[in-house]
Amino acid sequence: MIVALAAAGVGIGLAIVTVGILQRVKERDDELAFILQLPFGEKDVPVEAVTESRALLERTVGLATEGLEHFNAMARVSAELERARLPLRPGEFVLVAVGGGVGLGLVVWLLTNQLLLGGLSCIAGPFLAWTFVRFRVSRRRKAFEAQLPEALALIASSLQAGHTALRSVQAMVEESEPPLSEEFARVVAETALGDPLVDALERLAERLDIPDLAWVVQAIRIQQTVGGKLADLLFTLSEFMRARQEIRREVQVLTAEGRMSAWVLGGLPVLVFFAVKTISPDYMEPMLRMPGILALGGAGLSIAAGVGIIMKMVRIDI
Repeated sequence: MIVALAAAGVGIGLAIVTVGILQRVKERDDELAFILQLPFGEKDVPVEAVTESRALLERTVGLATEGLEHFNAMARVSAELERARLPLRPGEFVLVAVGGGVGLGLVVWLLTNQLLLGGLSCIAGPFLAWTFVRFRVSRRRKAFEAQLPEALALIASSLQAGHTALRSVQAMVEESEPPLSEEFARVVAETALGDPLVDALERLAERLDIPDLAWVVQAIRIQQTVGGKLADLLFTLSEFMRARQEIRREVQVLTAEGRMSAWVLGGLPVLVFFAVKTISPDYMEPMLRMPGILALGGAGLSIAAGVGIIMKMVRIDI
């Protein structure tokens, strides 16, 4: 009961702080809107006064960005955020991940009254945030790959109807759904700025890291060199990608049992450990002292190795 009341109190406190911050932001926006409506020069305001609320945040983001650059992770984090289509800068993502980890650790600590679980949850927060980014990238990549054969067929049909390559891509963007329409809309925007269509497609393939799209770009470049009908080439690539996707789906079905076994065998010991630690803390006390810590470490390594071996066995590249 006390733990529940404490958790509720923390939640209410965080809600009050959030409402206060939002209210302050709204007041500053209203003040700025009032100033902008005044005649020119009637009430001049220094730029520093308008942007002071963002100064601390920008300095913190700058420190997080410098930390990423120090560990040579800036390029990777930026690329993954771009692939995930998340409107965050790398430094902002670090702050959100760390803040989320601290919040998760406090909630777990208050709910379980276990400082160890709270500390582990706090450490796991940034890893969970990075896992979410990777999951979003994977989901967008799979959705893009599923839409790509139909998109190529639509472009080929437009080419056969007499449209240019750029106009065919624009028509495909108008008819398609995200994420394919979003990514190819960027290609159209780059061509509008004077970039060749093939170069924009090549950057798209590099940005999304999709082998099928890279093959399409390479085939188009070869076709421009040796000549031939681009529509027929795109139709052939579309049929080839459909066949590969069908094989991928069959492999996913055949290896589903192995993947599920890996997740269950890897997650069950961890779940049982935390459940026993929460329900009966004294029962697990010997495992939290030497040599119990060595036994837990060895068990963790063996679980990780087993899960890795199983996932390696069921991973088949096509």
